[in-house]
Amino acid sequence: MHMAASSCFPLAARCSLLLTAALVLALSHGAHGHAGAGAGLSSSFYDDSCPSVRDIVRRVIQNARVADARIPASLIRLHFHDCFVQGCDGSLLLDNDLPAIMTEKEVLANDRSARGFDVVDNIKHALENACPGIVSCADILALASEISVELAGGPSWSVPLGRRDGTTTNIESANNLPSPFDSLETLQEKFRNLGLDDTDLVALQGAHTFGRAQCQFTQQNCSARQDEETLVNLDSVTPDVFDNKYYGNLLRGRVPLPSDQVMLSDPVAAATTTPIVHRFSGSQKEFFKNFAASMVKMGNISPLCGRAGEIRNNCRRVNNKPY
Repeated sequence: MHMAASSCFPLAARCSLLLTAALVLALSHGAHGHAGAGAGLSSSFYDDSCPSVRDIVRRVIQNARVADARIPASLIRLHFHDCFVQGCDGSLLLDNDLPAIMTEKEVLANDRSARGFDVVDNIKHALENACPGIVSCADILALASEISVELAGGPSWSVPLGRRDGTTTNIESANNLPSPFDSLETLQEKFRNLGLDDTDLVALQGAHTFGRAQCQFTQQNCSARQDEETLVNLDSVTPDVFDNKYYGNLLRGRVPLPSDQVMLSDPVAAATTTPIVHRFSGSQKEFFKNFAASMVKMGNISPLCGRAGEIRNNCRRVNNKPY
């Protein structure tokens, strides 16, 4: 499904174009991006209705990190997998409620690997106590991603806010999420269909600079004595730090995921992604700047705004459903 990256979902009421400070800053420093991205979203959206939103999200994530160092990487993955399926609408968070809702959590790309849902629940509970019915689950994922990256040593950026939550899932689209075994051309097509270019692809793959993957998805696969869900560090040098070490690992052939290595090894890589890998390997500042810009672009994929969707009371259920 093609989803425009520069406007609210067409069923929504018309929203004014608000180019966020983050994207203005990124573009002024020469980072890539669509100038029209950010329609209907604003980093100041909750300034009056829930001014403590960022502090609340940050506090919950900080507490979660104490017990689970993987949580920052897990939360940003939820945002990726949400935005790549019918836009950034929180659909990934919905549990089964058959026959109306079939969860996206059980598709191959998410089953037994997507995690952090309990932390999202905790964030939502804290926000409902502070600002009932105000902050969407889709915006929680966007904010949690930025805060997770910053807490792990990466860049900070102003997050465009104002998304509303969807009331449906899309299993067909979820089954077409980027795969660890996709060729570069397949990855490029999946990103391009969402308005994301090669620089976005290389920058966003850089989120693999922290976190873990199951060995069944790696180039080496699992050893004879390993369970297929045994975890492997995505970055063997600094596995819990957000930095540009991932790109150096990539240049030395030391990244575990096949879909990362294809950015150098695929026949079309030399003319497309390889120069960008070298650029980010050589400059962490350049990587951080482009990563922030790409996150803003990705977060602007078909948001619901205006009167479309809803603000869920529980991120796992559409409203007016029994819990």
